Amino acid sequence: MTARSSGPAERPARVVTRTLQDGVKHTVLPSGLRIVTEAIPTTRSTSIGVWVGIGSRDETPAMSGASHFLEHLLFKGTHKRTALQISAEIEAVGGETNAFTTKEYTCYYARVLDADLALAVDVLCDAVADSVLDPADVETERGVILEEIAMHDDEPGDEVHDLFTEAVYAEHPLGHRISGSAETIGALTRDEINSFYRARYTAPSIVIAAAGNLTHDAVVAQVVAGLAGRPGFAGMADAAPPRAASPLVVPRQAQIAVLDKDTEQAHLVLGCGGLARSDERRFALGVLNNVLGGGMSSRLFQEIRERRGLAYSVYSFTSLYADAGLFGVYAGCAPGKIDEVLSLSRDELAKAAASGLTEAEVARGKGMLKGALVLGLEDTGSRMSRLGKGELLHTELLSVDEILTRVDAVTIEDVAAVAAELLDCRPSLAVIGPFGDRDFASALG
Repeated sequence: MTARSSGPAERPARVVTRTLQDGVKHTVLPSGLRIVTEAIPTTRSTSIGVWVGIGSRDETPAMSGASHFLEHLLFKGTHKRTALQISAEIEAVGGETNAFTTKEYTCYYARVLDADLALAVDVLCDAVADSVLDPADVETERGVILEEIAMHDDEPGDEVHDLFTEAVYAEHPLGHRISGSAETIGALTRDEINSFYRARYTAPSIVIAAAGNLTHDAVVAQVVAGLAGRPGFAGMADAAPPRAASPLVVPRQAQIAVLDKDTEQAHLVLGCGGLARSDERRFALGVLNNVLGGGMSSRLFQEIRERRGLAYSVYSFTSLYADAGLFGVYAGCAPGKIDEVLSLSRDELAKAAASGLTEAEVARGKGMLKGALVLGLEDTGSRMSRLGKGELLHTELLSVDEILTRVDAVTIEDVAAVAAELLDCRPSLAVIGPFGDRDFASALG
């Protein structure tokens, strides 16, 4: 069955629980916090994640990097636990915990034995809802994040993706780096981060997802106990809106961004606009992406690497956001070969836009999508992530069978239509390499 998401603003006067799918249950607490679980009795582990609907697109330019900064700080200590106790209590039972920040959400997660789920729930609830944000810890983590930014800047294969996103989204928050910049991180104060934390980390913006050998009612009880006495998380809460909506954005075309660096390889991203994550055509786009650059059998890999030996790494990718998206091609090659790689990449995109794919390619692309989905759900962590993302980001939680059915329903005409709409464009280009002030406009035609 298809389960409709409750939506972040729903705050019932009582606890509301319902069954979404076989083994999947959903509860909304009076505070608006949502809990969704999947019981997998055949496992001996459980994974739990606290998903917060706040990411880098929710930041003003001056606050750029605050979400990621906060992610670091929430493991540094609460009124109940020190930073050492947070990590030691989980590691003492053989568990693991971590976190990550994206442009639209932040996740804190743990994986433990089934018998230790209550401990993991308590630790994560404590860290997310009651962090101290000690000024000394702010300064320590500021240094850590500045080193992280420097490390990222030493990886041009990663940096070029940020350069491309900044070029096509300009000053829109989606164009900002998740980590922020050295300038914004250096300027953020403890009070600014704390104000961001208290205003944004509200119950209606949070989903707690868990998967493994568990019972839903027990998880709900553990969450309620873990959040007991936390302001804004117990009882009815007059919480601020979970996210400050940023304006709608359309990726810009024909943008060129070149960063001159003394690198051994040239790194490039060539791309255009994509689809929003709720667009039903995303399944057809997934098939197109797989065939163009999703594996060793893809058109780009075969043409650029296998036949011509021009690059070691070449692939295509999609980025899907609430109201926008990107489709792009990445390649790393010798600086002297960049013109040929660019030309071949443009040719492959143009062929797909003009003629679509063959029946055999569509069948292969669909098989790749289905296999990746099913094989990617073989552990409790991935099952937990499916629940958290489905509840937080989508209007419905599709079952695995429903997703497979929608992939199977993709036709050759569907893929051709998406290819014609997205790839018949004036692409944008980001390049990092030893190119001085070279003008790449001619390379784009």
